[in-house]
Amino acid sequence: MSHDSGGFDTRAIHSGGDGVNPERALCPPIFMTSSFTFDDLAAADDVMSFRSDDYVYTRGNNPTLRLFENRMASLEGGSGAVAFASGMAAISSTLLSLLKPGDEVVAHRTLYGSAHGFISTLLPRYGIGCRFVDLADPSAVEPAIGERTRVLYFETPSNPNLDIVDIRKVCAVAAARGVKVVVDNTFATPYLQRPLELGADVVVHSATKYICGHGDSVAGVAVAKDPDYVQELKFGYMCELGGVLSPFNAWLLLRGLKTLGLRMRQHCANAEKVAAFLAAHPKVERVYYPGLEGSPGRETAASQMSGFGAVISFEVRGGLAAASRAVDAAGLFPIAVSLGDCETLIQLPAAMTHRGYDRERLAEFGLTESMVRLSVGIEDSGDIIAELDRMLAEA
Repeated sequence: MSHDSGGFDTRAIHSGGDGVNPERALCPPIFMTSSFTFDDLAAADDVMSFRSDDYVYTRGNNPTLRLFENRMASLEGGSGAVAFASGMAAISSTLLSLLKPGDEVVAHRTLYGSAHGFISTLLPRYGIGCRFVDLADPSAVEPAIGERTRVLYFETPSNPNLDIVDIRKVCAVAAARGVKVVVDNTFATPYLQRPLELGADVVVHSATKYICGHGDSVAGVAVAKDPDYVQELKFGYMCELGGVLSPFNAWLLLRGLKTLGLRMRQHCANAEKVAAFLAAHPKVERVYYPGLEGSPGRETAASQMSGFGAVISFEVRGGLAAASRAVDAAGLFPIAVSLGDCETLIQLPAAMTHRGYDRERLAEFGLTESMVRLSVGIEDSGDIIAELDRMLAEA
């Protein structure tokens, strides 16, 4: 069997390794160097003319980065990938690579806060328009595309209200109009969902989250089907804008990928039990989780995902004050804005990531004041549920 064949768990451990581990170490080395040397000028010319796969400078490429990129491309079903210093570096560079002044991006109304800010605030400063629509409504996709629209951008499931966007339908409409589709696959990971196989052009991740899985690295990655576009994104945007990932962080991500499938199975199993518990709790007003029977988007999620993920949002009865009391009572769960770690993490968007917004503005993002976001970890599910029960008693 080759390094690049086999099932998901096999490829998460073995794929992409040809030629990037010359010493045959079980754990590939971290190439902590800024520059690489050449035997002569002819060899340097071969590399700089792309006739050789050797290396010049870590901002452009590095064996540890290449291994991570190759592995992500294998798992997402792409032709190549570009590693970035953060998820936002991946998102911003990808959108800039597909847009120019006079163009427009249409995005789903609910996005990660920094992505929303980049699209709504920074892009317009450079003559790029933006509109936010409800892409979870299939009937809204076609009317949303205008003459200037060049990119559709969305997360599915979305952060933090778990909207589900039908990737196949959006991509079919976009392709007919010559519009590119970029999907943030952070919540689902390639273990649960592969947007490129459903018609998307580019997939982006905050690799800080489930890809790493251990809360000790900040990183991003973009994966695409078109190899020429991958080259353009890497050398025309990542290198020029400078959002390069360090080899040490790439090594941490490779470690995380080895257990991605294993972790996601436990994350999802726990989340299903936690969602059912919350849905039946008298102090919970509403649960946002696509795996629950009757949840909006459940059928779509089941058709494009192999599991429903491990992020749950829920509204606490009694409003912001009650939700705040519940979150402040957390003992087992760290209060943190991130997600995807082995630990269960909890946050209150209205008091943290979206603080300062009134009810009406929160509603525009698909949030409420009492919405709590829970990133369900891989602890014993009974302990997670017991902790939530104790916290809700304080609400």
